[in-house]
Amino acid sequence: MNKFKAKQISDKVYWVGAIDWDIRDFHGYGTPRGSTYNAFLILADKITLIDTVKAPFEDELMARIKSIIDPAKIDYIVSNHSEPDHTGSLKNVISRVKPKSVFASKMGKKTLKSLYNLEVDSVENKSALDLGNMTLKFLETRMIHWPDSMFSYLEEEKILFSQDAFGMHLASSERFADQLNRDLLRYESDKYYANIVLPFSNMVKRTLDQVGKMNLEIDMLCPDHGPIWRKNDIPIILEWYSEYVEQKPFNKAVIVYDTMWGSTEKMARSIADGIIEAGSKAIVLRCRSTDRSIVIKELLYSGALIIGSPTINNNIFPSLADVLTYIKGLKPQNLIGAAFGSFGWSGESVGILENYLRDMKIEPAIEGIKLNYIPGEKDLDQCRKFGVEIASKMKEILV
Repeated sequence: MNKFKAKQISDKVYWVGAIDWDIRDFHGYGTPRGSTYNAFLILADKITLIDTVKAPFEDELMARIKSIIDPAKIDYIVSNHSEPDHTGSLKNVISRVKPKSVFASKMGKKTLKSLYNLEVDSVENKSALDLGNMTLKFLETRMIHWPDSMFSYLEEEKILFSQDAFGMHLASSERFADQLNRDLLRYESDKYYANIVLPFSNMVKRTLDQVGKMNLEIDMLCPDHGPIWRKNDIPIILEWYSEYVEQKPFNKAVIVYDTMWGSTEKMARSIADGIIEAGSKAIVLRCRSTDRSIVIKELLYSGALIIGSPTINNNIFPSLADVLTYIKGLKPQNLIGAAFGSFGWSGESVGILENYLRDMKIEPAIEGIKLNYIPGEKDLDQCRKFGVEIASKMKEILV
């Protein structure tokens, strides 16, 4: 008996994807709530499959398709995004289905050739594919978040298949966003954007403007990960994305640190006290107990990145280097920065941290603070004043 069933989402469209309940790391991004790999079957005159799934979930995809049609009846496959979590099963699915054509963007055609030695047909930007009684239109969305990415729009059903845009890593039995808690959706959407899409915010903004100018009627927004957005809730996710792309600074400082014998931790807590005392918000995150994906998620709505490390081997703590390398690649904007740390006899960490900030295009707002061995009461008061000054500098960029 087939335990995997397709889920009808509109008159002619079914969800046939896979639920990954177990994944906890997505190329360095913590996914404690799992994920989904969404694929969609259009029952037009020319039956069309939109995207496939990660390789281990091929049989789940095929079983869902079989629950409504014979897979051999599929005429076309459209690959909106070539990353292996959406194409890992594509080559085998093609062998099993034997579609008349497989379509991707021009860059998608090149990528699928490179990844799997697949020969597929390319579609032009803003072109259309005739499905007999329905029409599928294509819009290139390069660098959201790969060069090959594109949207597909099913005109008659008013459905936009948006690949990785508007998605989130969230495994659930519910298929629609309106069936899930709003706060949960916001948290996972924020986290997804910060960890996947953030460095491409300018491209996202242009795409949002481009889609707006096309005056598409969208009754359903179908990303490749997470829940589907129905008409009444689409303005919610669009509003969130409009906020994301602006990266406006907020009156919150993110303090990221690690500690060897507890001295740098005492400094971090005192700096946070000063920030809070000055009327700003602060969140304190120790690297060894906080996933790097949480750090960048918190930076999405903040105004300052404050980093602290003891000096070890004339350098910074390895856990800080890990997190800062990750943050640098995601290119957060409109932040001020500062550094702090403790040391025993050499004390290079603060200078190294300030260089990390500059490499991230975050100029230190005030001179860093470093303390020798265990901070005393006067030292911690100095840290508190350091926090007050950071809050004052942060408020300047909010005006």
